[in-house]
Amino acid sequence: MSRSALGDNIHGGEILLPVRTGYIVLTLVVAVVLDLVPMPGWLAWVWPDFVAIALVYWGVFQPRRVGLLVAWVLGLLMDVADASLFGQHALAYCLLLYGAIFLHRRIQMFPLAYQVAHVAVMLLGQQLLQLLLRLAAGGDFPGITYFASSLTAAALWPVLVALLRLPLRRRSDSDVP
Repeated sequence: MSRSALGDNIHGGEILLPVRTGYIVLTLVVAVVLDLVPMPGWLAWVWPDFVAIALVYWGVFQPRRVGLLVAWVLGLLMDVADASLFGQHALAYCLLLYGAIFLHRRIQMFPLAYQVAHVAVMLLGQQLLQLLLRLAAGGDFPGITYFASSLTAAALWPVLVALLRLPLRRRSDSDVP
């Protein structure tokens, strides 16, 4: 069976099991919960936007399964949860997911170190868009540490990829010699 026939289930030469919709929903719910955890002081500045990085992951590795409507709904949910400008997260998440889907083949082709660089740029762009919307609405500039969470999220990319692929790996058969 050729690579094109297998579709997006080949990652790094490894054939993964098909992704179930329930698994995608579970990961996105966990991401929302992690985003809602209150963080004290400096930890709040470096705490990554887990919804954004989860959207990037699914946009890169399952671009046909997670669409812009999902990003929009999650963005509106985060707008309400953060009491921020309504639509700020929604617009930023939609553009982020669009970028991930647009670049998914390129990102998959690269080793993890280059993937981290691509993800960092996408997350920084998403955060910059949110900042510009916030400033346009009359908000204050939060400082340069505002972008630290995107760098933390990008640094977590290899860990996230490894964790989300664990249930998708084929189990080795112990009976086979």
